[in-house]
Amino acid sequence: MRQRNVAIGLALASFCLSSYGASGNDLAPERPDRPWSSGGNNDGQFASTSDLPVRSLDYTLPPNKALGVLPLAAEVDHDKSYSLADLVDLAESNNPLTRFAWNDARQAALAVDLARSTYLPKINGLAVGAYRSSSSTKTAYGFDLNSNDTVSGAVAALSLEWLLFDFGKRDAIVETTRQASIISNIAFTAAHQQLIYAVTMAFYAHASASEHVKTAAKSLENIKAIQAAAEDRYKHGIGTVIEVAQARQASAQANLIKVQADGALEDAYVTLLSAMGISPLTKLNIADVSGRELSPAMLTPVEKVLTDALARRPDVLSAYAAQQASQANIRSQEAEFKPKVFVAASLAQSSGGVSVTALPGLGAQAPTVDLSGSRRSGTVFVGVSMPLYDGGMRNTTLAKARIEAENADLRLTKVREDAVRQIIVNRNALHTSMTSYIAAQALLDATQTTFEAALAAYRSGVGSITELTLAETQLLQAKNTLSDSYNKTLATAATLALSTGSLGAAPK
Repeated sequence: MRQRNVAIGLALASFCLSSYGASGNDLAPERPDRPWSSGGNNDGQFASTSDLPVRSLDYTLPPNKALGVLPLAAEVDHDKSYSLADLVDLAESNNPLTRFAWNDARQAALAVDLARSTYLPKINGLAVGAYRSSSSTKTAYGFDLNSNDTVSGAVAALSLEWLLFDFGKRDAIVETTRQASIISNIAFTAAHQQLIYAVTMAFYAHASASEHVKTAAKSLENIKAIQAAAEDRYKHGIGTVIEVAQARQASAQANLIKVQADGALEDAYVTLLSAMGISPLTKLNIADVSGRELSPAMLTPVEKVLTDALARRPDVLSAYAAQQASQANIRSQEAEFKPKVFVAASLAQSSGGVSVTALPGLGAQAPTVDLSGSRRSGTVFVGVSMPLYDGGMRNTTLAKARIEAENADLRLTKVREDAVRQIIVNRNALHTSMTSYIAAQALLDATQTTFEAALAAYRSGVGSITELTLAETQLLQAKNTLSDSYNKTLATAATLALSTGSLGAAPK
C-alpha cells in the first residue's frame, strides 16, 4: 500500500513538472528565419506566441501599450522669458544625473556610519521553544499497552561581543570610508558643475542659432529689395533678363538659408532641453543674451587662476582624497599584524518538563512520571586574538596597499599637471575668442558699408547685380561671424570657469 502511494505521488509530480516545462518552447521563435511574434498588454507583459496570429516576415516589434506613454512636459511659465540662470535652476530640479550623484553621496555617508558601528558592542538575543508529543500501542500476550509521552522546554539566551582595542584598525577603516564620502560629495558637486556647463553651452548654441535666424531673415529681406530693384530696372528698360534671373536666384538661395537656419534653431532648442534633462515636448521662451557686453576683466591673470583652480578643482580634490584614503588603507593593513582585545558575555536560562504515562489495556491504574527542571547560566570572557600565520596573505595585502598609495600619489601629480595645461589652453582660447570678436565687429562695419555702397550704386545704374549680391552674401557671413564670435566667447569663458572649478552657478 505504501509503495503504491509513493508511485502515485511520483507520477503526479512528474506530470506537473513536464506540463510546466513544455510551455517554455512556445515563448521562443519557431524558426531561425521567422520573426518573433508577441504582443504587449496593459501590465507590460508579453503574451505567448501561440496565442497570436502568425505575421508576415516583419521584424518590427509589436507595441507595448504599457510603455506607449509620452513623457510629461516640465511645469513652466509660458509668459516668462527664461534666462540662463532660470534654465540652470530648472535643470537642477529635473535632471536625473544630479539625483544619481546625490544617491551615491548618501550611500557613501551610510558607509561611514556602518564603519563607525564597529566601535559599539554587538548584542544578540535568542529564544527557542520546543514541544514533542508521541503515543504508541503495543500488544503482548493478549494484552494491549498504550503509552503517551510529552516533552516541552524553552531556552532564552543573551550574548554580547565587543572589540575593545585593535591598534587603529577600525580608525583606519573609518578614515577610508570618510574619504570615500568626501569623494562622493565632490562628485556630487562636479555633477552639478557639469550640468551647469552643459546647459550653458547649449544655451549659447541656441543663442547663436537664434541670431542666424535673424540674420537670415534680414538677408532675405535685403535680397527681396535687390530683386525688386532688378525687376524695376528691367521694366524701365535699364536692366536685363540676366540681372532679374540672378536676383531671383539669390532670393531663392536666401530663402533656403532661412529655412536651414530655422531647422538649426529647432535642433538647438531640443539640444538645450536634452541638456536640461526635461521633456523635449516642453515649450518655453528663451531670453535673449545678445545685449551683454564683453569685458576685458574676463581675462584674469593666469597665475591667480592657476592658484585658485588647484585648490578647488573637483578632480584635484578627489585625487587628494583618494591619496588620503590610500594612506589610511595602509594603516588598516598594518594593524592586521597586531593583536586584538575583546570581551564576550552570555546569559542563558532554560526550562523544561517531561510527562510519561503508561496505560495498560485492562484498565489498571496508570503509573505517571513527571520530570521538570530549569537552569540559569552567565559567562564573561576577556581575551586577546593574535594572528600567527596566514601563508603570507597579510604581507601581500600590505604590499598591494602600498602600491595603490604610490599610484594615488602619481595620480594626484598627474591631475594637477593636466589641470594646469587645461587651464592655460582654455585661457588662451578665451583670449583668442575675445580678439576674434573685436575683429568680427570691424569686419561687419566694413561689410555693411560695402553693401550699402553697392546697393546705392546699383540703384543709380553704375553697379552690377553680381557685385551687389556678393556684397549681401558677405554681409550675411559677417553678421553670422560676429554672433558666433560673441557666443563662442561667452562659451569659452564658461569653459575656463569649469576648468578652474569656479562654475558654481550660471554665468551672469
